[in-house]
Amino acid sequence: MNHFNTELTRMGLRRQRQSKRRYITGFDGIRTLAVLGVIIYHLAPSTLQGGYLGVPIFFVVSGYLITYLLIQEFDTTKKIDIWGFYGRRVKRLYPALVTMILGTTAYITLFQRSLLVNIRGTVLTNLIYGYNWFEIGHGQSYFDRFSGESPFTHLWSLSIEGQFYLVWPLVVLGLLLFVRKKTQRLAILMVVAIVSAVLMAALYSPNNPNRVYYGTDTRMFAILIGAGMAFVWPAHKLNATVGRNQRLTLDILGGASLIALVYLFFTMNGQAASTYRGGMFWFTVLSGVLVGTVAHPGSDMNRLLSNPVFSYVGKRSYGIYLYQFPVMIFYEAKINIGNHPLFHALVEVALIMLVTEMSYRWIENPMRHYHYGQLTSDISRYLKQPGAHRFANTFAVAAALLFGLTAVGFVQQPAAAKPTALQKTITARQAATKKKNAAAVKKQKALEAASSKKKHDKAVAFSKLSEADKKLAKYYYLTPEEVLGSKQTPLTAIGDSVLLDDSGDLQDVFPGAIVNGKVGRQASDMKDIINSMAQQGQLAKNVLVNIGTNGYVTPEQADDIVHAIGPNHQIFWVTAHVPTREWQNSVNNRIHKTADKYQNVHVIDWYTAAKNEPKWFVSDHVHPNDYGNRHYTSLIAKAIVKANN
Repeated sequence: MNHFNTELTRMGLRRQRQSKRRYITGFDGIRTLAVLGVIIYHLAPSTLQGGYLGVPIFFVVSGYLITYLLIQEFDTTKKIDIWGFYGRRVKRLYPALVTMILGTTAYITLFQRSLLVNIRGTVLTNLIYGYNWFEIGHGQSYFDRFSGESPFTHLWSLSIEGQFYLVWPLVVLGLLLFVRKKTQRLAILMVVAIVSAVLMAALYSPNNPNRVYYGTDTRMFAILIGAGMAFVWPAHKLNATVGRNQRLTLDILGGASLIALVYLFFTMNGQAASTYRGGMFWFTVLSGVLVGTVAHPGSDMNRLLSNPVFSYVGKRSYGIYLYQFPVMIFYEAKINIGNHPLFHALVEVALIMLVTEMSYRWIENPMRHYHYGQLTSDISRYLKQPGAHRFANTFAVAAALLFGLTAVGFVQQPAAAKPTALQKTITARQAATKKKNAAAVKKQKALEAASSKKKHDKAVAFSKLSEADKKLAKYYYLTPEEVLGSKQTPLTAIGDSVLLDDSGDLQDVFPGAIVNGKVGRQASDMKDIINSMAQQGQLAKNVLVNIGTNGYVTPEQADDIVHAIGPNHQIFWVTAHVPTREWQNSVNNRIHKTADKYQNVHVIDWYTAAKNEPKWFVSDHVHPNDYGNRHYTSLIAKAIVKANN
């Protein structure tokens, strides 16, 4: 009899698991869309502006699934096993997380020691799921893809998930015990979600969006929207048999929300104020609609997103998300990907999937199903016959090696990030440029007035130059006409760190030049800067633009730059030499297309001039050294003087 009852219990649990899988399997498809969006965004940000929006989708799915499973457990047993819940979460998340952290830290210790800055705080806060708050004070912008990007940056979202898992069983239990109506539970969660969204809008700062991007309080609305749906739309209580009109309604809502989400993936800019002042909230609401239709057993959306490929990727989405940053960052640190971005993107995806599959088979699955209560006996058996456990031996050696290298990295963590020689040079030149700009502003009016007059013959003898001008001509490979022409040409130069690096040389050749450069500047920043300089009377007839080092330039951004400068100015746009980044060719194609579109835009093709000249650059292959700056300045002077003759 006991055996019969046991078998009935097993059959019931089996049916319950099968039912659970049937209701939630479509979420693998949603996870797949989200993780693919994140990866494509980092491999080709110009193609997918909103790939960062994969995280809100993950949050909505997590909020729904975790809440749904807790409710189902309570309905079945009239209680929630909180300690059991914590144990399952730890077994699911920690093994792969610890493996990724140790492996990444070990690699950094051996091969990229510049990334050891803050390594102790980074590792420890990830292990206690507090890394998102650490990132607010110590980390980079999530959108900074150029200057020493951390391979841990993306883990901020896992910390928010961990904080959610810590408190959520208690919250769900409290709502189930003390709030009787489902609609009241939903109302409470939605009020808190709206408060979270309002906090995101209120605390957003365009100068430093990290606070709202990484903050638990400003991100919680996505999880709460998913959790609220689980109370009023629990999958196991929805009727799979629905009428034709109901099915059609579900399919229309699901299809429309999916199309809208894909559209926003391509168009929503992660650095725009509108994204944080409502845009991300409404995107999350659409994600909730999609999750709701997929959860309903009478909807066709579940079947649509439950194909074998999506199921395979979705089950590995956690590992894909974990390992994507280390693979991409370490690969791009060693390989110049700019000339063949598609090929290298495919290689990176293949490497991410390979590492993920190894982790899934050898770490995640075994550790998820391992009974930790037998750990002591397993260790005892291993110590008695170590030679009989080859896998355990290999695992132990690898673990000891990773722990050892991580310990070395902890010990050797620098007190603070030491500025490189390049950073020191750019900082010094930026300070010198500011001083020269003040004098240059006074010269601009005189140069503008004189620029329409013929100031010298087309043919100027070298012997007629002053000694200073002779040195200038020789140093920058200029003719006498080009030296005199550049000295009499008003110029405003706006750009990024490459321009800053060259600012001293540029102002030697163009004494009236006003230079406005900033490290890390993006094309999206240019419109406001140009408008501000125009209002201050600092926009000369000739405007040099050097933007594209740090990221893609979209057609809209290029048009904004040209329109902000205006048709009465001659624009000289320098192509980008960034062989280490996938956006190099895209940026240069956009610059050439912009010049074809506007008559007052001229291309200064630095990329073509420099692509086969490695001796012109410092170790990052992007910023010219002193010798490279001479050629960079010469190229600019020749182009501008020629256009003004």
